[in-house]
Amino acid sequence: MLLCGSTVLTFHAPGLKDFSVFLSMIKQLLSFLIIISFATVCRAQSIPKWKMEDVVRSFSENNDTVYVVNFWATFCKPCIEEIPDFIRIVKKYEGQKVKLLLVSLDLPNFYPAKIASFAKKNKYNTNIVWLDETNADIFCPMIDKKWSGAIPATIIVNAKTGYRLFVEDQIKPAAFEAAIKLAIAKPGTVGRLTDHSIVEPKLQEPE
Repeated sequence: MLLCGSTVLTFHAPGLKDFSVFLSMIKQLLSFLIIISFATVCRAQSIPKWKMEDVVRSFSENNDTVYVVNFWATFCKPCIEEIPDFIRIVKKYEGQKVKLLLVSLDLPNFYPAKIASFAKKNKYNTNIVWLDETNADIFCPMIDKKWSGAIPATIIVNAKTGYRLFVEDQIKPAAFEAAIKLAIAKPGTVGRLTDHSIVEPKLQEPE
């Protein structure tokens, strides 16, 4: 304030109030971004890191559940093509104790954020884990001795009935559903895949 003759002149700092409001908005925005970032990290970390022993253990319980374990990666085109059908068909039979597990073989720098982001984008609403292994010569035979390590690869198991099918290739929807039906219904059988079509397996001969 300045007295000039009989006139009182008052000066206001230009934009001071607006600047305070601006700072308040910035603080709120930063708080919001921190919350969003934290939520994103939490979602990314929700994908567990498993060893192959964990994968094998997941489908080895002696119950009548049909376990479908699919080995895939975000860079694998045939994997990405078949997964939506797997999810849809397993959902159809979940009332008959059919479960799906997607095991990512992506590189370590994709875990967990890039895998989680990819799964969310493609609506992979199922169980997903990342395989924390590097030596295919060791972990592949734990699933099947004939597995070269190529993907997609899928194993379907019903430990109680003895049904077991391993496929190192992309599976067409009709063939996949046929395998699920066999896994549910046929005791003591082993599935086979010929020309991408499930054929009726023979009963196992007693040893």
